[in-house]
Amino acid sequence: MTRKNAWHVLARLLCGLFLGFVANAAQATGHPIFVLNSLSADVSVIDPVSLTETKRIATGKEPHHIYLTPDRKSMIVANAMGDSLTFIDPVSAQVQRTLNGIIDPYHLRFSPDMKWFVTAANRLDHVDIYRWQPENEAQPLKLVKRFSAPKTPSHIAIDTRSSVVYVSLQESDEVMAIDLATLSVRWKVSVGSLPADIYLTPDDKTLLVALTGSDAVEVLDVSGATPNRAKRIPTGNSAHSFRSMGDKQHVLVSNRAANTISKIDHRALKVVDTIVAPGGPDDMELLPDGRTLVYTSRWARKLTQIDLSTKKVVRQVKVGKSPHGVWTLDHVPRL
Repeated sequence: MTRKNAWHVLARLLCGLFLGFVANAAQATGHPIFVLNSLSADVSVIDPVSLTETKRIATGKEPHHIYLTPDRKSMIVANAMGDSLTFIDPVSAQVQRTLNGIIDPYHLRFSPDMKWFVTAANRLDHVDIYRWQPENEAQPLKLVKRFSAPKTPSHIAIDTRSSVVYVSLQESDEVMAIDLATLSVRWKVSVGSLPADIYLTPDDKTLLVALTGSDAVEVLDVSGATPNRAKRIPTGNSAHSFRSMGDKQHVLVSNRAANTISKIDHRALKVVDTIVAPGGPDDMELLPDGRTLVYTSRWARKLTQIDLSTKKVVRQVKVGKSPHGVWTLDHVPRL
């Protein structure tokens, strides 16, 4: 081998080592954590290692919730008062596009079969069913039907078969079910005070309803043609938002006014642990190690990190006004 060839080999080797180092470093640092600041009309981008805010992304008015597109290429921010959706790259944290004319998108969900996109208009009392058509860049969402949903539709859940949409109606103390095959309302049922987030168990048989106006979670058996109120699980004052622990058995619910998070065994239908969570805990995200929980402290303008193994607050980072949704590409499964 000549000296010139030897230098070329060495250069390629060093280049490969450098690229490998960069790839490993990127993998080690993980993907950014996004926090929606509802009253600041922006998104805080948080470094997952240092838990520091790296930048802010302007959105429309009152961003509340987030969801990933089926191709995992875009994180959609629903801007309720802005009547728009902001598409953000979940890896680079760069804005991809803004889709206007989506009326009052407070909460949002894709159906598992990737055919439907559903929004709850919290302010305007309706639920919109869109056809998801990503091949149409000009109009990826086509409105198929609008359902009157009085009063104050809040959160959405969709079953694993993409057949039923469940929606909590916060100010009428009800839950509504919409049949996706017939695009008709299946039923409405009364629950407790101010139902907010809802969680459907992986077998599609049990619906948990967080009662923000109470201190409990309502349990509905939805396995039959009509729902049955099965139980009420005491949790903490202002039960509000759910986050699955990814083991198909446990789910967390944040209790805003109690400043606690309850761990529920949804097979046994009982609370099995309680974690102190300061600042008015709201939406939550559980990182891949299964023990690192981050949640928005709604009243303290912070993102809080808790180690579930010790039940201690590890770190907090200041974000914008009224932080609500939190999401990252690196998380445990949502079932």
